[in-house]
Parts: sequence; structure tokens; C-alpha cells
Amino acid sequence: MMLSRFSSGALALLIVPLLAACSDQRASFEIKGSANSLSLIRVTGMPWENTAQYSIVAARLPDCMRRHAMGKAPRGAKVEVYSPGNDAWILKQGNKMYVTETRSCEGFAKLDKVPDDGLGQLMGTFEMRSETLVFTAAPKPVAPPPAN
Repeated sequence: MMLSRFSSGALALLIVPLLAACSDQRASFEIKGSANSLSLIRVTGMPWENTAQYSIVAARLPDCMRRHAMGKAPRGAKVEVYSPGNDAWILKQGNKMYVTETRSCEGFAKLDKVPDDGLGQLMGTFEMRSETLVFTAAPKPVAPPPAN
């Protein structure tokens, strides 16, 4: 009897670290305040897995909010956010690119190539820092000095 109780307890102690290794992290890029934003969700599984599951939430509250799956990518993958205009957003994750929008929050598609008009202005990057997912805004472009 003592052996089976010890075995169950030992098994529970071995499983707890594995369950704790699973992680769901989120970070947001506030477009026009927190009601209009893009939020990246990164879900990791077991510690020996080198990938994470990524998705993006496009929101313009109270009108719309939608979660779109981006699929698996390396755990440390960065996601750059570009603004080509017209409430559209291009997400670049390594060699994969996606486009989403915050007008209706419904639009989402994988891009096969860079759009003819380019990616637009870099707004910032979702990245891991000290085991935490954060959004780092891109430096604002410096305006050239006025002509004399």
C-alpha cells in the first residue's frame, strides 16, 4: 500500500514540471489606444519542442475582434508589423508573411510575396525578451531638416 501511494506521489511530482513548461504568452501593439490593436499569442508545448503555435488578434472595439491562426514557427521567432495603410497590417515572421486588417477584423491571408507597393512602414516587432513576449515599437522616422 505504501509503495503505490509513493509511486502515485512521485509520478505527480514528475508531471508537474512538464505541465508548467506549457506557456501562453500575449503582447499587444496598440494602434489607436487599447481598443484598436493587434495582439500576438504564442503558445508553447513541451520543453523539448522547438516550436510554438502563433496567432494574431485584430481588434477595433467595440466594432470587431477576430483571432487568426498563423501556425507553428520556432519558439524565438520574431514577428515584424508593417503598415501599408488603409487599416491593413502586414506581419512578417521569418520568410512567412500575412496580411490582416482592423476595419472589419475579418480579413486575413498568407502572402506569397512582398506586395508590389512594398510592406509599408515598420511599426515594430513582437519578440521574446528575458522569456517574455513583448512588442517593441520601431523608432520614429526622423524628419529631414527644413530646406533653407
